[in-house]
Amino acid sequence: MLQRTDRTAGLQLRKTHDGDRSRLAKLTASLLVFALVATAAAAIGFGAADTPAYGVLMARAGLHDGAGLQATDYLIVEQIRLPRLFLGMLIGAGLAVSGALMQGLFRNPLADPGIVGVSAGAGLGAVAAIVLAGGSLPFFGIYTLPFAAFFGGLVSTWLLYQVSTRNGTTSVATLLLAGIALGALAGAITGFLVYLADDAQLRDITFWGLGSLAGATWTKVAATAPFVLLALAVSSFLARALNALALGEAAAHHMGIPVQRMKLLAITVVAAATGASVAASGVIGFVGIVIPHLLRLTIGPDHRYLLICSALLGASFLTLADAVSRTVVAPAELPIGIVTAAIGAPFFLWILLGRRGMADLR
Repeated sequence: MLQRTDRTAGLQLRKTHDGDRSRLAKLTASLLVFALVATAAAAIGFGAADTPAYGVLMARAGLHDGAGLQATDYLIVEQIRLPRLFLGMLIGAGLAVSGALMQGLFRNPLADPGIVGVSAGAGLGAVAAIVLAGGSLPFFGIYTLPFAAFFGGLVSTWLLYQVSTRNGTTSVATLLLAGIALGALAGAITGFLVYLADDAQLRDITFWGLGSLAGATWTKVAATAPFVLLALAVSSFLARALNALALGEAAAHHMGIPVQRMKLLAITVVAAATGASVAASGVIGFVGIVIPHLLRLTIGPDHRYLLICSALLGASFLTLADAVSRTVVAPAELPIGIVTAAIGAPFFLWILLGRRGMADLR
């Protein structure tokens, strides 16, 4: 019965949004896979250091004898570029899917973990773990920061939903204002913790404010991957329910969708993906709003395809942005948050001023 109602929701959703664009969505997903592979190959091959990255990879695969390669070449590729690549793909996919989930949950293209204060809450959790627990807690080990950021993001998302929703209806104005207020409150508490921090902790905290993949290691990849990959896997099961929710909460309920349970699960997924991303790279803005909205304009609002394409494009986008950040001012490095903001801020203004964005604000 639930599967039938979910299929009905998807059919009705496609019929009410510029026709059936499922073929275009499948083609887009295929193209995004190739784009991700190409972007990853470029990110490995190019950098501030003139390293024969492909020669190193071929040597490790047994396809090259390794002649002419130095120990530093292996170090740069295996301990710097590869973990940075995988961490960037994980964070980009996690932030983009989080944005798509929040936009579907609140039924508004302005919902984004960064803009509405969720990222600030996750950052507060990570900073609190650094200052109050020295970055490590018993039984958590390397997962201390992801767990702390997850908890901070979860609390922020839950508060945001409670404040902006009344009688099953979410107010967009309240959503944005509450997000600003929560972000300001989280920033104030973070500032107080910064005041209490010592010099070593201040260096770590600075990392969160700038947003960067410069500190990528295999340890951070191992700590981030379980949260993000689990969030991506769970989000795929929310696609049909989000399609039904787009028709209204009452309609979704009559279709057999457990609306409240779905909302709780979506909030948890957003907190997990955003928290782990913030813990690993700091606050990187605009990925969660640019990627899903751009895809929604292209392939439509069907979350069965939107979530998958958001993960692929988000991974490619952040990988490309990181490549720009570490090469545009080489040998120095530009914080990746500056690159994403330079792209995302004009796009956000376009959403506010464009017809579709204004229509959704009514």
